[in-house]
Amino acid sequence: MDDLIRLLPQLWEATYETLFIVGLSLLFGGVGGLVLGMALYVTRAGNLYAHRVVSAVLNVLVNIFRPIPFIIFLAAAQPLARLVVGTGIGNTAIIFTLSLAAAFGISRIVEQNLLTVQPGVIEAARSMGAGRMRILATLVVPEALGPLILGYTFVFVALVDMSAVAGYVGGGGLGTFAIQYGYRQFEPAVTWAAVLVIILLVQLVQLVGNRLARTALRR
Repeated sequence: MDDLIRLLPQLWEATYETLFIVGLSLLFGGVGGLVLGMALYVTRAGNLYAHRVVSAVLNVLVNIFRPIPFIIFLAAAQPLARLVVGTGIGNTAIIFTLSLAAAFGISRIVEQNLLTVQPGVIEAARSMGAGRMRILATLVVPEALGPLILGYTFVFVALVDMSAVAGYVGGGGLGTFAIQYGYRQFEPAVTWAAVLVIILLVQLVQLVGNRLARTALRR
């Protein structure tokens, strides 16, 4: 316990690093996943911008990258990270790789949630003369907003899990803290302190996500 008290400054720093990594990854990956997911949705057969070739290419692209375990994806994407952000190690590299991985995963969540919007509602809007972009922006996305919020909440939890391997590329965060000061130093109390902080973070975000989703569904 004395060791844990001594390491409290490092624990708070690791917590901040985890929030920083996950927050930026969710921002960049969330935007990319939203755009890609909307593209998957609108190019499906019978949809607003139906296009068989584009739909097939997008589906193949997502299906190639989405199933790759993140620890493997992290190693495979290092050359790309060096090219884009100038480094293959550290928090910058892990944020880039997490954002990329998240975008492919989020795209399917977005697509599936947008598909819950009843086709009859879309047809009614089109029959009244609404344009396709207007339908997408003012009808489809708002109708699916509640499930989308829950989907992004789930992604936050998944990103916290994925960020735990940041230490493999010289990144920080609670995963690195637990391994470096807990596991390697044979200090289970330190490891469990990191676990507890992660649990509290997840519970807090899930609570906020649930409340926002309920608010959206009651509109």
